[in-house]
Amino acid sequence: MSESVPASGSSEPEPIRIADEDLDDLVSALTRTMAEVRQHGVILDRLGSEADDETGSGSTGPDPVAGDEPGSAPPLFILAMGGAEYAAELAELSFWVTHILLPVYGREIGSTRPWCAKWHEHPEAVARLHALWLAWQQLTAAEAGQSGPSTWHRDHLDHAIAQLRAPDGPFAACATSPSRPAHRVLSTPDQLGLAA
Repeated sequence: MSESVPASGSSEPEPIRIADEDLDDLVSALTRTMAEVRQHGVILDRLGSEADDETGSGSTGPDPVAGDEPGSAPPLFILAMGGAEYAAELAELSFWVTHILLPVYGREIGSTRPWCAKWHEHPEAVARLHALWLAWQQLTAAEAGQSGPSTWHRDHLDHAIAQLRAPDGPFAACATSPSRPAHRVLSTPDQLGLAA
């Protein structure tokens, strides 16, 4: 049997053949890479809009929460954010909670496992869910390795869900009376006195 050799000057490469047993691994790797690219796109869009905000006519100088030095990184944790940055981060967190977390981990609601549909109005819930989401992003990325998701479940998900859905957790009063506690929007860093 002779191997075909492309004619000199031919720019067409030979097709690549992949064994069927390797296709699942390839599809999985491609899916993870596409998810990472989408996450990077969201981050780049956010950074672009922040740059536009800083150079726009409504700019009032450096953000005291993000730091006074030019080039300092914006805050990573949602409780240190304010204004449009907070709203954008909460929207992304809400998407993750609604489309990933709750469909998979949102067990039946009861007095021993309360949940509040207005979770975004409970400061503790927003803080815990945001931290859980940040860990999820890190530990489900390809760089986390194969044990990343297991680590996320053990070290982050189990504890956060137990705290949020505890009978005396942030949603406890919501299970007995929808009007308690008075749902409120989280305070901005300026209102909390965190701004310099």
